[in-house]
Parts: sequence; C-alpha cells; structure tokens
Amino acid sequence: MEFDRLLQIRRIYAQPAALELPRGQQIVARWPDADVVLVDSHWNIPDLHGDETNVPRWSRIKTEALVLGIKRSLTVKPNGRSADFIAPSTANGCTMACAYCYVPRHKGYSNPITVFANIDQIAATLERHATRQGLKLEPNQCDPELWVYDIGENSDCSVDALLSPNVEELVGLFRELPNAKLSFATKFVNREMLAWDHGGHTRIRFSLMPADLAKSIDVRTSPVVERLAAVNDFVDAGYEVHVNFSPVIITDTWLADWEALLRQLDATLTEAAKAQLAAEVIFLTHNEQLHEVNLGWHPQAENVLWRPDLQESKTSSNGFNNVRYRLRAKAGYVRQLTGLIQDIAPYCRIRYAF
Repeated sequence: MEFDRLLQIRRIYAQPAALELPRGQQIVARWPDADVVLVDSHWNIPDLHGDETNVPRWSRIKTEALVLGIKRSLTVKPNGRSADFIAPSTANGCTMACAYCYVPRHKGYSNPITVFANIDQIAATLERHATRQGLKLEPNQCDPELWVYDIGENSDCSVDALLSPNVEELVGLFRELPNAKLSFATKFVNREMLAWDHGGHTRIRFSLMPADLAKSIDVRTSPVVERLAAVNDFVDAGYEVHVNFSPVIITDTWLADWEALLRQLDATLTEAAKAQLAAEVIFLTHNEQLHEVNLGWHPQAENVLWRPDLQESKTSSNGFNNVRYRLRAKAGYVRQLTGLIQDIAPYCRIRYAF
C-alpha cells in the first residue's frame, strides 16, 4: 500500500496538550509501537529542527517521524490569488519530499508531518469567519459565487487525510456552508476521498509538471500519469478539479516538455473534466537555504533548480533570500507557456500566471 511506503512511524513527538485531545489520542493509537516523546513546542524539536546532520536522512525522517501539536495561531489570512483566504493549517510539513518545497525553509533541516490536534478550534474559526463574510456579491478569479478558503498552504491534504479525519471534517464543514468552498493543491492521489460527501464545495488542484522532470524532483509523490487520470475520477465523483502547472522550471527542453504534457492532458481528460477545468501557472521560486540543504541529500535536483545564469535574487517579505527567473526573461516564458496552453487546451481557463 502506498501509505505504508510513505509512513512507517517509529517516533511521535507530541506536545502534552495535543495528547489530551481526542484527535491526538486517536493518532497515537494508530501506531501503538511508536515511541512517544514529549516536547514543549512542535516548532523547536532538537532531534529534528536546526540539526544539519539530519540532512542526509531527509526522507527517512519524513517516513519515521510524526509530530503532534497545537495550532496556536488561528488567523485567517486574505489571499486573493489562489483563494480568497488562507485557512489556519490542520497540518504542517509533508511525507513527500519535493526538492523545491518552501515549507522546510521555516523548519530548519527536517520537515516531517505535524498534525494539529485542535481541529475543533480550527473548524470553529473557519465557520465564524465564513459566516461574517456573508454572500459573495462580486465574482472574482478565485470563484464567481463562493468564498474560497485554501486549507493546504503548508501540507498536502491528500496525504494528511490518511493520517487523521482532520481534512474530511473540514470538507464536511464546508459542505454545510452556503457561501464558501475549500480548496487545496495535491501531488498525491488518495482514492479514499472519492467516497466523501463534499456537496460540491471542495476544489482539488492536482499539481502537474513534465513527467521526466517530476521523477527527479517530485520525490515520493504519485506519478504524473496517475494524477492526470485522477482528474476524471474526481470530476465523476462531483468534485471541482483544477490543475496547477507548478512549478514551471526552465531547462533546455522545457517548452517541448510542456507541449508533450499538455497533449497528454488533452488526450486523457474527459469532456466533463475539460468543461470545468481551470489552471494556475506558477514559475519556480527557489531559496538559498533550501539549495544548501538539497546539496546534502539530493544534489542532482539543484542542476535544474539552482540556475544563477537565469535567476535573480529577491528578498521575500519574511526576510528569506529567494531566487526567481529574471523578470524580463520570465515575462517571455509566461507568454510562451500560456500561448501553448491556449493552442493545445483552449478550454483550460488560466486563473493566473506568474
């Protein structure tokens, strides 16, 4: 089973308050043989965070370690790009190991899944926020009718749903909210979700990139061909299903590779899937700290991710030294790819591209 390959939990780092809650107790009971280690903070665990000797064990730690925590910050943040709002996370980190993932930038040298046990507080916060919003009176690119809440900013919800009912419970909450829907991007096909009662208020975004490149840098994810095929199945199950062309990475053959992927998309999707399709197009942003970490466990990925000949520095709002493709060249890349999408898959509405 895919789940068994990704997660073989041997040690659970837990805040005591998380162990007092039903969700925390439920998760610990799933791995009765795992060692439970009490920690003061889910962010500051000496065995996991800030220890550069962990870099060669990057994937093993993701497989064997799990963190249980309490989500203290329950702020709903405005977004306006992928969603109207970013919800408080029900989890942080991931068992997959995409070489470009931004979440490890905040967590030192390791990034296993942290599950937040106070799901009731998170759900109540979202319900109150959506109620205060009232009806969405003006359409926008997020959605023409409903307020959209992204619940997966810091994790992959399809994998999180294998660990606990947190994600399914939020799907159930939004099913009952007349003015809102939830959304998340994923690189993992979780077919258990096909049976969920979502009421049409869940948008799943399958992230796609050329398959050969994905084999190298989308580490431990579902193969791209499986994600493509899953679009049809989830549409048949009543979900709204979009795609993320993300991250777009410039190589010597990048445009030809994307043409092949788009033709595969066109050949795979049913007419029903095409009729509701939309896409987000996101070009790579990389990070100097993550570059150094990757050199310790997956240096070949940096051959395509770290391209000083093509990139320029940009200091992010939180002070990180990021790199992105040079602005003028990137504008040309965006035009080339969006033009290709319009030529091959004109039914695919581009929600935004940057």
